[in-house]
Amino acid sequence: MTPMTASFAADPIRLRPAHLEREEFTVLEEFLGAAALAPLVAEANALRGSINRNFVPGMKKGGSVSYFDVRRHAPTIHALYHSPAFIAWLSALTGATLLTCPESDAHACALYYYTEAGDHIGWHYDTSFYRGQRFTVLLGLVQQSRSELVARLYHKSGARPEEEVRVASHPGTLVVFNGDRCWHMVTPCGAGEDRVMLSMEYVTDRHMGLLPRLVSTVKDAVAYFGIRALLPGGR
Repeated sequence: MTPMTASFAADPIRLRPAHLEREEFTVLEEFLGAAALAPLVAEANALRGSINRNFVPGMKKGGSVSYFDVRRHAPTIHALYHSPAFIAWLSALTGATLLTCPESDAHACALYYYTEAGDHIGWHYDTSFYRGQRFTVLLGLVQQSRSELVARLYHKSGARPEEEVRVASHPGTLVVFNGDRCWHMVTPCGAGEDRVMLSMEYVTDRHMGLLPRLVSTVKDAVAYFGIRALLPGGR
């Protein structure tokens, strides 16, 4: 069974109340089994030669592969991102009608590699430059590292005492959250360790103003995918 045809076992309607209660944050271990996960991992490993390394002091250090390379060279990952069944499942969980990002968005479906000592991402929100909401969906592919996702729930709203959640993101682990509400980071990778995450972004409105688009493009070029990936020839 491929990820595109998997009948995702977890019931999103049953999970939705807890998802909303916990600041729109859900973690599901073993969301995908070994058979469905294997081609995704194989494609991520095959793309290691396309990694763009980046270091922004005080913000992040690591490697990234943009949606444009995923679209060209990772058909199974690309199909999962666009899977109607998967999008319907996520929409049922979040209670929002989710859409894929525009084909021009390098972040739409990207791979992140933590493969060198000190690779990390500092505390941040996945702030949406779109007019609607943006939801982040993470899927663990490789976890041979002590590095992990750390989220602090209720950090922005103050609705409850702040709660810290740590996620090792073992292969097949799914994390779904509202990017504008979840304060999160990735702890540093150690020497000789290896961690690979698939990140998928979904929105409720595909429109973006000219100034937000400029800011988003510059951020992508500097902090993630490099200028070459954002030029017309790189897409």
